[in-house]
Amino acid sequence: MAKGTKKTAAPKSAKPRKKPLRSHAWFGHPDRDGYMHRSWMKNQGYPSHLFDGRPVIGICNTWSELTPCNGHFRALAEHIKRGVYEAGGFPLEFPVFSTGETNLRPTAMLFRNLASMDVEEAIRANPMDGVVLMVGCDKTTPALLMGAASCDLPSIALSGGPMLNGHYRGELIGSGTHVWKFSEMVRAGEMTQQDFLNAEAANARSAGHCMTMGTASTMASMVESLGMGLPTNAAIPAADSRRSALAFMVGRRIVEMVKQDLKMSKVLTKANFENAIRVNGAIGGSTNAVIHLLAIAGRMGIDITLDDWDRLGRDIPCLVNLMPSGEYLMEDFYYAGGVPAVVRELGEAGLLDKKAMTVNGETLWDNCKDAEVWNRKVIFPMKKPFKPNGGVAVLRGNLAPNGAILKPSAATPKLMKHRGRAIVFESVEDLRARTDDPHLDCDENSIMVLKYCGPKGYPGMAEVGNMPLPKKILEKGIKDMVRISDARMSGTAYGTVVLHVAPEAAAGGPLALVKTGDWIELDVKKRKLHLDVPEAELEKRRKAWKGFTSPHASGYARLYVDHVTQADKGADLDFLVGKRGAAVPRESH
Repeated sequence: MAKGTKKTAAPKSAKPRKKPLRSHAWFGHPDRDGYMHRSWMKNQGYPSHLFDGRPVIGICNTWSELTPCNGHFRALAEHIKRGVYEAGGFPLEFPVFSTGETNLRPTAMLFRNLASMDVEEAIRANPMDGVVLMVGCDKTTPALLMGAASCDLPSIALSGGPMLNGHYRGELIGSGTHVWKFSEMVRAGEMTQQDFLNAEAANARSAGHCMTMGTASTMASMVESLGMGLPTNAAIPAADSRRSALAFMVGRRIVEMVKQDLKMSKVLTKANFENAIRVNGAIGGSTNAVIHLLAIAGRMGIDITLDDWDRLGRDIPCLVNLMPSGEYLMEDFYYAGGVPAVVRELGEAGLLDKKAMTVNGETLWDNCKDAEVWNRKVIFPMKKPFKPNGGVAVLRGNLAPNGAILKPSAATPKLMKHRGRAIVFESVEDLRARTDDPHLDCDENSIMVLKYCGPKGYPGMAEVGNMPLPKKILEKGIKDMVRISDARMSGTAYGTVVLHVAPEAAAGGPLALVKTGDWIELDVKKRKLHLDVPEAELEKRRKAWKGFTSPHASGYARLYVDHVTQADKGADLDFLVGKRGAAVPRESH
């Protein structure tokens, strides 16, 4: 059995609950309302003794055939239910909007907040005492954590696990990472179109989410390092029987959490977020973790900022040799020791708050202090790290007054200090139309700038920040250029890419004022992003700027554009920020 999954004792601060279970308001009364609630539930074949006051556990399932990363969740949910029943609980599965990364257009990020609203209202309105959050595909993890955080019931997250390693013609290939790599090879004439298509099936050969250290794997690691999941949650492959066994133990544990009244707010403290930020640096995690953890912290009412990301991540080396920063994949990471081994490395180096509590009733350090590293080619020691810079660099300057971010471990070292002439694209459509134009006025020293792809602009802040290099540059054998935008990029992507520029162009940020030919200076060591244009000229441009009008004038997209916060605040909807609790609603009529 995986280390840590047997530990179900309450933390010293937790005491058995004395107040009635929340579900008692539905199922615990002998009156008309109690009759109706119990009676209609019994049409599914539930016997009377399940309504005897035992904890009701909601299983929040993001299964969908349109979300292939979570396509195995029906079977996984059954293992959770077995654990709940064994511990004396009553499991009830419910669906929520599934933010599938691979199929949703224009971008899954547009719907992260919508899914969180679905989760929050489903929890608040239904008779449950605790919740299991079934997460996997990129946005499903933050969406469910955000929604549950707003309600603050006892909650535990279970990730679906990564796919098995990809293999193609003797090469280890990773989901996402090799899509970008192979695509650029085709454009550069280094790979045939048929060979590119033949690699498809080899890239995704089992159930599970991306097996690179992309956003899905990163957020699964954040679940574990935040203390919201059981040890080993992040890396067990979806196809491994140990993932099912973990699901069983999650079912058992949530019942104990309800009995102890171990709410989410007792687990997610600032110390937990700080630990997660450090772990993100050590694993070379996705830049998307920044925006998601900011949003989750905002729901909890915890003050986490970009400055915390820079402060906590600045001296964290990258220990994990995984794509896109390295050469291995999540299956190898699990065999090498996974997140517990990384946590031990950080703890022994004094870079961990060892008192931070987790959902299994033990501290993160107690869970991981005895973890072993079984493969030093995958998990490097602190004294000899895989790469010196693992954390996220937060850049500021007149081009990004409220901050922008860059992932040093995925960048080209020689470009970390660079001055270049801007080549500006006013939209994604403009980028696609002109990237391969042989007359495009740029060279390898140019800086590509993309506008209007932030939270309001796209809308939804799509993963288009890792702009494809112009064909004329690829044909020279150049593999990287500095790229700047208010967009995000896939956690599976790589390159010297400046992201999340705030304020975004659509909100009137300085990015909107950049013109082709302007000179831009990037200095990652000094955390500097500077547009070398006189302030008087910028003011002239600002007065001439015609503003931005979103073409999305109705429905949820309209609500999103009107209320989304900027990237440095987590891109949540302003009216959702803050914990509201899961009060028992008024009686039904």
